[in-house]
Amino acid sequence: MENGDEMLPEYDFSGAVRGKYYERYQKGTNVVLLDADVAEVFPDAASVNEALRLLVSLADAKASRTQATARRPKSRRKSAVRSPQTRAARGRE
Repeated sequence: MENGDEMLPEYDFSGAVRGKYYERYQKGTNVVLLDADVAEVFPDAASVNEALRLLVSLADAKASRTQATARRPKSRRKSAVRSPQTRAARGRE
């Protein structure tokens, strides 16, 4: 090989199409390798995507509930019944 040329004479690109996957490549791709035990549960990409979408929707729902709880005004009314541990911690046995 001269001048660092890595192309071997037996490579044949006579039927190649330049830029065939250019647009798809520009959109990007996410390749994830699954461990064998996980791959047994998810036989194809569609099942993985479905499970991940469900997980995302559950996480979003939980986050929404957590935010709604945080926005609620806290009650100023103190509970009439306190546990013995609470009274002891406050020095009121």
